[in-house]
Amino acid sequence: MLTLSRRVIAVTATVLVSFAVSTLPSAPAFAKGEPVDCSKKANKSKPECKKNREDAGDDQLYYAGYWLARAGKYDEALSYLRQARNPDDPRFLTYIGFATRKLGDSATAMTFYNRALANNPNFVIARAYLGEAFLETGNVAKAREQLDEIASRCGTSCIEHQELSAQIDAHLKTPAVRG
Repeated sequence: MLTLSRRVIAVTATVLVSFAVSTLPSAPAFAKGEPVDCSKKANKSKPECKKNREDAGDDQLYYAGYWLARAGKYDEALSYLRQARNPDDPRFLTYIGFATRKLGDSATAMTFYNRALANNPNFVIARAYLGEAFLETGNVAKAREQLDEIASRCGTSCIEHQELSAQIDAHLKTPAVRG
């Protein structure tokens, strides 16, 4: 059951996604249904990656991708996030990782989180999601390392620390983990 604050967030996210997407040109069409990774240098000249780049700035692309990912529309989020003019922006890398992980590919997601952290080691959102990815692969020790890194950067009261800590606690309480 959703708490009131989570319901408000869900409604707000839905409204913001609708607004963000409506203000942007449509996402690029993919040839043969396969997405083109516009963050790769070799793909920058492909039509799928050029379309809309002049029309939308990185902030618009990020927020559209962010809210689509948070709303569970991961493939659609990736189509916006992969259009970043600055593909090394930790925000884009983190949410490409998030959407990729939610689509079931934790290993690839970790590479995006690590790239984000290589560009900005203090980007605690990437650390929290990396910690979640470690939990998904059963590596509680590595998740706790990220929790400690978050604590050293923003303390134990920041939301990223609280959420990852709760994820670790919930993970440890599952019967399969307890043994």
